[in-house]
Amino acid sequence: MAGIKDVAKKAGVSVSTVSNVINGRHAKMGARTLSRVQEAITALNYTPSAVARQLKSGQIKTLGLVVPSVANPFWGNVSQLIEKAALKRGYQVLICNAERDPDLEVTYMNSLHGSSIRGTILGSSPVSFDHLREHAEKGMRIAAFDRVSRGAKGVVSCSVSVDQALGARLATRHLIGLGHKRIAFISGPIGTSSRIARLEGMRRELDKEGLTLEDDMIWLGGANAMGFGDSHAAELGRTAARELLTQDNPPTAIFTVNDMYAIGACSGARELGYRVPEDLSVVGFDDIFMAKVVEPPLTTVRQPVEKMAELIVAKLIYTLENEDGAEEPHVILRPELMVRNSTAAPKPPRKP
Repeated sequence: MAGIKDVAKKAGVSVSTVSNVINGRHAKMGARTLSRVQEAITALNYTPSAVARQLKSGQIKTLGLVVPSVANPFWGNVSQLIEKAALKRGYQVLICNAERDPDLEVTYMNSLHGSSIRGTILGSSPVSFDHLREHAEKGMRIAAFDRVSRGAKGVVSCSVSVDQALGARLATRHLIGLGHKRIAFISGPIGTSSRIARLEGMRRELDKEGLTLEDDMIWLGGANAMGFGDSHAAELGRTAARELLTQDNPPTAIFTVNDMYAIGACSGARELGYRVPEDLSVVGFDDIFMAKVVEPPLTTVRQPVEKMAELIVAKLIYTLENEDGAEEPHVILRPELMVRNSTAAPKPPRKP
């Protein structure tokens, strides 16, 4: 197989001249020299090594993507959309499932950095990015997905998220508008920025209407939660619904932190003889593809993930290829409430 030195020898030029032709740096090159190099490349059937060129420049055209778990269809879909957006721009994507574990995220960042990857999208929505500060200081450009990250100066280069609190307020307002007063919240362990924002958004909307989110109406993973529950959210949602609905004063509606918890909650309710939405209304968050096909179709808060994926990839690549950084690096999009058949007015109280 011919190499760059063979091309240079055949064309009668230096290796650096061949390199300039390959990389498009030939504006000031003589026409005869350019022609000789191009003819030599064709004659020898020479194909430049993209990997070698990238290593020499110190820039691998691969992005890291660290997500909680693709076992959750939301993150599987996000991963696919980000990969698609990156490929359109000439980049590949290396996907890492870190289960929101800071130590594992650091391990993956070490591996990505050691492979000359200089841009990573992080989807774990951590409360703090301090565990990644050292990587940012060494040159890793970190983009936060689904996390409002204006407060992570020096660590996060850009971010794209929906307004998490607003999404929760839209869901809660919908349930209140239907007449529900006793509304429960289901989530795995709450220690992520997005989950905290969704819980607080629900609280604020209830407070606005003079209602209270009682402690016994908040379910945060129970004793069976492993990590943050991303890979078994449906089972946790099922368990949560069973525990909430067997209380003396059960909820008439449930808002869940994501759609997989909601799908599980519907299953748990049915096991106890509850009908959704006749006896219990359920609202999710994300609008994964399954939300439309489960029975009943799920009312949920939609995140525009295709647009989010396009934006986060474009902004991260811009920061990698331009010293001035991305314009409007931190973007917050508006979520949308998708009303389907899992919500209805509560049943009127029985007459004594």
